[in-house]
Order: sequence, then structure tokens, then C-alpha cells
Amino acid sequence: MTPDPAPAPNALSDTMNHRARSLLVPVADPETPAPAPPPAVAPVLPGRPDADRPQVRAPGHQPDIANGPPCPWCSTPNRPDRHYCARCAMPLDRTGEGEPRPAPWWRRLFGGRRNETPWAGDRPRLRRVFDRIGTWITLAVVIALAVLGFVYIPDGVQATRDHFAKRAPVSPDRITASRSFTGHEPELLIDKRSNTWWGPGVSQSGQGQWVEVSFTEPTRLLDLIITPGTSTKPDQLNESALPHRVEAAITKKDGSTTTRDLTLDQGAGGQRRPFRVGEVTKVRFTIESAHAASADKQVAIAEIEFFGPSSANRT
Repeated sequence: MTPDPAPAPNALSDTMNHRARSLLVPVADPETPAPAPPPAVAPVLPGRPDADRPQVRAPGHQPDIANGPPCPWCSTPNRPDRHYCARCAMPLDRTGEGEPRPAPWWRRLFGGRRNETPWAGDRPRLRRVFDRIGTWITLAVVIALAVLGFVYIPDGVQATRDHFAKRAPVSPDRITASRSFTGHEPELLIDKRSNTWWGPGVSQSGQGQWVEVSFTEPTRLLDLIITPGTSTKPDQLNESALPHRVEAAITKKDGSTTTRDLTLDQGAGGQRRPFRVGEVTKVRFTIESAHAASADKQVAIAEIEFFGPSSANRT
């Protein structure tokens, strides 16, 4: 068997290879960089200043404090008025001395100063003029409140008791009048009937006419009910004048006299009014003015009822 013949050379491909080789530019091989020379001075860390060592100094001789008590911590003499050591600043222990007596309360109240030197940090506050004035004003207000409380607290307690006390009717032992119309005596004012009445027997308002009730034993009166007119029926109100302003003169057990002004309405039925008086022996009711007064009418009062504290309040 014979081998294949070799291919014939191509003139075109040889020409292209030659041109490609002519375009190539020779490049030198890279060289290794030379190492940098070592620095002349070696690097070091930043420097740190060295602190000075403390120097212990021996205490010098101080003749001006040699007569004071020695410090219990370092045995250094100190002045008698010092509370802390001049060398070690430790508190001085005052052995052998008693505790100082506190100042009296009146000195503390009025800001009196102590004779001893205060400790550091405990010095008294600087007092101004207005501080002292404020202290005196506060003291005056406290004293005034104490006096007022001593005077008025008993009355306030009694008023509270009277307000919540249960009422009970109280009958006077005797009744009199300045004058009376025939058949209408003052005893009809306390007969517990509203269809009977008392009249002074004079026309117009009856100003100055009075009725007076008396109690054998001193009595505490809390309320009273006055029924004006001749009856409690509204259709009978025009039959007489009706009391308008009445002055009540109250006589107590000790003989003192007080007055109360009672103002009544122009209406039918009983009208309750607070009284709140203790140790009463007499009460005089004087007519000052009247409703619907005229020359052909006289003032009339049907009933006067008194009420005091019930005995059930004591249990």
C-alpha cells in the first residue's frame, strides 16, 4: 500500500503568515523591581510622659496650734475651735466633753443663735428681714386662730347639735299680754288650737302691743311656729290684720337680754322660724308692723308653738 501524497504548498497562505509576523513588535520580558533600601531610623511607638512620683513631706512645726487637742488619727495638734484635722481632714473626736445642751424652744422659735461654732456644712441660713417679718406674721395668725377657735368652737359644736337634734314641743308656764280683746285672751295662743286667736283690741297694725311667755325652769328653744290670723283657713285671712315684723326680746337665766327680729309672710298656716337660744326664762313678742292693716281690723295671732331638744337626744 502506498502512502498519500503530501499536499501542494499554497502560495496565498504563505504570504499572509509572512505579513502577520512582520506586524509583531518584540517586547522585553518584565524585570523584578529592586528592593527598597532599609530606613536610617527604626520606627517606634509615641512616647508617654512619666508621672512624677509623690513626695511625702513631714509636717512642720506649727506653734499656733500646739495648745489644741491632738487628732485621734494622725496625732496632729489642732485649734480648739476646729472640727476637722488641719492635716488629714478627719473629724476630731471630742472625748471628755459632754454633748451641748439644745437651745430653749423660745430661742429656736425666734431664731436665736448658738454660742458654739457650727460644723462645716451645717451653717445657719442667712436670714433676711422679710423672713423675720414672715415669722412674726405666721405666729400672729396662729395665735389668732387659736383664740378664735377657743371662743367659737363650743358655739359651733352646740349649733351642730341643735341642727341635728330631734325636736319636741315645749309649753310655757305663763303667758301675759299688754291688752286683749274681749273673749280673746292671750292663753288662747298656747291652747294647741288653730281656730282660736288673740287680738289686742286696737285697730290698724297694733304696733307696740305685746304678749310674753314665761318658763319656770330655764329652757333651750330651738324653733317656734307662729300662726297669724284668726284661723289656718285661707278664706278667713281677710277677717283681721296679719303680723308682719315681730321683735322677740329674750331673757336668759343670768338676766341678760337679747333680741331677735322675726319676719312673717302674708299667708295661711303656721310659719316655722329657727330660734336657737339656751337658758331661756321669758320671751316677749312685740308687734312692729302688720299686713292688710286698716281702721276696721285688728291684728290677730292664732297660735305660738315652741320646740326644744327631745329627751331622746341624750340616750
